[in-house]
Amino acid sequence: MHKKTVKSSINRFFFLSFACFFWLSGTARAEETNCAACHTKITPNIVSDWELSQHGQNQIDCSACHGSDHKSEKDVKKARIPTPEVCAECHEEKVQEFKKGKHALAWSSMKSMPTFHYQPMEMIEGMKGCGGCHKLGLKTEAEIKDLSKNGRGFGMASCDACHTRHLFSAKEASEPQACQTCHMGFDHPQWEMYSTSKHGVRYLLKQNKTLPENAAAPKCQMCHMPGGTHTNQTAWGFLALRLPLPEDKQWAEDRATILKAVGALDPSGKPAPRLEAIKKERVVRLTQEEWQGERDRMEKTCNQCHSLTFAREELGKGDSIIRTADKLMAEAIRIVAALYKDGIIPKPKDYAYAFPDLLAFHDTSTEIEADLFVMFLEYRNRTFQGMFHMNPDYSFWYGFSEMQMTLTKIRAKAEEMRRSKK
Repeated sequence: MHKKTVKSSINRFFFLSFACFFWLSGTARAEETNCAACHTKITPNIVSDWELSQHGQNQIDCSACHGSDHKSEKDVKKARIPTPEVCAECHEEKVQEFKKGKHALAWSSMKSMPTFHYQPMEMIEGMKGCGGCHKLGLKTEAEIKDLSKNGRGFGMASCDACHTRHLFSAKEASEPQACQTCHMGFDHPQWEMYSTSKHGVRYLLKQNKTLPENAAAPKCQMCHMPGGTHTNQTAWGFLALRLPLPEDKQWAEDRATILKAVGALDPSGKPAPRLEAIKKERVVRLTQEEWQGERDRMEKTCNQCHSLTFAREELGKGDSIIRTADKLMAEAIRIVAALYKDGIIPKPKDYAYAFPDLLAFHDTSTEIEADLFVMFLEYRNRTFQGMFHMNPDYSFWYGFSEMQMTLTKIRAKAEEMRRSKK
């Protein structure tokens, strides 16, 4: 009798446990069931992606990200558009890492461009031009409110630029193709540089199974997001400009000229008002320690496949090509600056100085200014970025040789303009 009582108690315990589990599961899935009932008809692929995701498999339902205020097609605007803070409720460590990296500055750096407001808003905030990639960056509450008011509710979460909705796949975001949308073309051709380098070719051969899975082949994330960190930075930064100035007198003079042309320094070499914005957007490395920390990290990454001596030599070649490119760039800047000074061409509008403004590249009044801006933002970038991405074709033919030819054009055009003026 005692054994039967114990057995009966155990049976009742398991029955109640299972009943409780199914009741709780039903409650947890209630919101998801209501969402799925509608969205399976309206946006079926959103539902199927969610079902395939880790969120769906772990019963993280729609309300966790979108809130529970939206109930029908009549109150769609009540659906919350997630921000990084929403993602941080579960992924706080990764969101905090992201906020420390340069991706977090993508939106504010775009907005801080001097001629940003001259552009069609469809190409910027409409997410079809610059904003299509720069939406990745963090936005203020006021910016989010303004974007929502204008019906542009996408691009708030930042995280979904790489972990695309509604699958939010970590595997997808860890493949180099995830970087391809934004890092290709004009002054962002890192995908072309990487994918046609020996590094990229070997990784793509791993993907198509030509090379074994354990073959050494780096992808973008291995170098720029090592160990899965979301804090991505590079030693030289996007424009390859940094302080302090080098000991090499000629290079110091050339780099100072370029810093004047981006508005960090005024034409006399003193700090200019724009320097604060440049500091905020971390466009320029401001200390030797900041630069060295990123260089040390990259050397450690390279050392996984190469000797430290080889890695330092190759990275050093990148440093050296920047010095050579800066010499060409500085000469071109000085030629155009002299045209302003001598009244051959009018100074840039909305700029305090009679000096080239390389960040106002959308607003050019003469062909020689347009050549100068393309030389800086396209050819100079390709020269040093191609070198660091181990792509000789980009570094030379699409970069350095184009710099040389453009400088020749600028010299000739300046002479012609001066003759015409006389």
